[in-house]
This record gives sequence, C-alpha cells and structure tokens, in this order.
Amino acid sequence: MMKNLRKIVATVAGLMVIATLASCAATVSIESAPEANDPACANVIVRLPDVTDTQAKRTTDSQGTAAWGNPAVVTLRCGLAPIKVSALPCIKAGGIDWLVKRIDSKTYSFTSFGRTPATEVWV
Repeated sequence: MMKNLRKIVATVAGLMVIATLASCAATVSIESAPEANDPACANVIVRLPDVTDTQAKRTTDSQGTAAWGNPAVVTLRCGLAPIKVSALPCIKAGGIDWLVKRIDSKTYSFTSFGRTPATEVWV
C-alpha cells in the first residue's frame, strides 16, 4: 500500500507546473483529519517519500499529515472517514482507487476509496 501511495503522490505532483522559491521553509499548517491517530495512518506517514517530483518533504504541525514543496504544492491528510458512495470520477493508481475532485483551475484533491481510514492528497 505504501509503495502505491508513493506512486500516486509522485504521479499527482507530476501533473502540476511547480514554481520553486528560494527561502527557508517554515512549518506547514494542515488541519488533521478526525481519525489521524489511527495506527493505519502512522503506517502511511512513516513510509512517505522525502522527495516527490523534485519537491522536498516539509515539516507539518499536525498528526497524520505531510507536505512537499516550498510553498507546499502537495499536501496529504490521513484519517478521514471512508467514502462509501460517490459520483466523483475514480482512477486506479498503484492498485489503489482514488476519487478525483477538481477544486479550481490549478488544484485537485485525490481521496482514497475503499480504504479505512481514507487518505486525501491535494495537488
């Protein structure tokens, strides 16, 4: 599962054009998901890559979260309630089903489907 998550994060990050800023990277503030303390989230977080699509992993201020890039261009939250039914498009990457939601012209969210707890990646 972790190898698959790395693939989806790298694939999703590769979809965006990323501007890099030369400055010190502050801690990224991300709201943790309701079940971020689930042991399954710990398994996700400890296996995340240090770099995805050339973007370095950053320090975050909450459990079950991760971010890459400066500014943060990819964020991840683990610990969401599993989604049982959805009209959103679904893609399969690395053996995991992901629901895709376009947030705006440059931002997408990808939420794992059929996993407990669910994981959400924003790019």
